[in-house]
Amino acid sequence: MIIPTYNEIDNVRIAVAGVRDHAPQADILIADDNSPDGTGNVADELAREDTRVHVLHRAGKEGLGAAYLAGFTWAQENGFDVVVEMDADGSHRAQDLPSILNALTSADVALGSRWVKGGSVVNWPLHRKLLSQGGNIYTRLWLGMPISDATGGFRAFRMTSLKRMNLSQVASQGYCFQVDLAYRAVTAGLKVVEVPIVFLERERGQSKMDQAIVTEALKRVTYWGIAKRTHDVKRLFTKGRWDQRPPADPTESE
Repeated sequence: MIIPTYNEIDNVRIAVAGVRDHAPQADILIADDNSPDGTGNVADELAREDTRVHVLHRAGKEGLGAAYLAGFTWAQENGFDVVVEMDADGSHRAQDLPSILNALTSADVALGSRWVKGGSVVNWPLHRKLLSQGGNIYTRLWLGMPISDATGGFRAFRMTSLKRMNLSQVASQGYCFQVDLAYRAVTAGLKVVEVPIVFLERERGQSKMDQAIVTEALKRVTYWGIAKRTHDVKRLFTKGRWDQRPPADPTESE
């Protein structure tokens, strides 16, 4: 379990306790970006109390994507076969964790989804729902991905799957990082399943979502869609046949 933190001192204990209750077999890595509110110190206390809690202290706030990539590397170096992304802010319910993990028995990647049958969001204003649903529809149509919730951040990967996703080329953050990984998984031919979850609006602390994150996602998804179509047209006219093999990096054109 990788739980990135930045100023989540009011939430990190609750997040760890939830995982321990619903996935007692899991190791937990708290990846803290040198939170000025002391979250890293609380994480160290949790690690001293529980040998299956670990802390990765990072130099500063570098973004969600960088924190997860560092967590993936740590998990690989320490011999883990499965890694899970989970927010620290209480929006991801630990009771949904077993169903996400169980989905990996027949899949390479399991995405917790708010927008499939059985999934939902709680205490979101209408504009937040429209933004999320609209962004996911745009992503699904523009990239041709059969995924209803590509921006969600509660998901599990087999380590063997991550190794096939060319993560060294990932530079995106926020919503866009989650889209990036989903797109790479689909393009790599991995079996991706969506598991319905209930997403809760945070009750404590400040949201990290801002206009810059939304703008980054829109720009990158648009660029990737253009690159995909350019690639498809090239393949169509190369040797006079349709070749569906993707470029080595799905987020780059040839």
